[in-house]
Amino acid sequence: MKTGLILGAAVWANGPSPTLLRRTQHGAALFHAGQIDHIVTCGGLGKHPPTEAKAMAEILYVENVPQNVVTLEEHSTNTGENITNALVLIGEGPVVLITDWYHAPRARLIARRAGFQHVASSTPSVRGARAWPQIKGALREIPAYLAYYFGLKS
Repeated sequence: MKTGLILGAAVWANGPSPTLLRRTQHGAALFHAGQIDHIVTCGGLGKHPPTEAKAMAEILYVENVPQNVVTLEEHSTNTGENITNALVLIGEGPVVLITDWYHAPRARLIARRAGFQHVASSTPSVRGARAWPQIKGALREIPAYLAYYFGLKS
């Protein structure tokens, strides 16, 4: 069984952030394409309810993903916790990390250090005026990746 691990993103006051929605819809598409058999949604409670994991699960259900293939990890607050907390839930087996293209390198590094086999599946990049949030995310990932790479963060 191949598990898709959707990494958390913010829930805003008016609902899921575009990042959370994009990652979750990509996870649903992978499920419907037969590329994953099970999905773990990751993310605890941020500034606004519900938890990131719960918000993703609700999106998955709207996207016709059956409830019995979705597991919620609702305690993590960052990428490292997303991955290590989910590892307990999924155990052995191949994992598909579902995140944005700019976040995937750091997520793969963390997953590799956590000791599990994985394949990254990134959401499509956005073009035009809507690309600015992804560009900001990419710029933010550079120091974050270096901090993880050099062991300054775990």
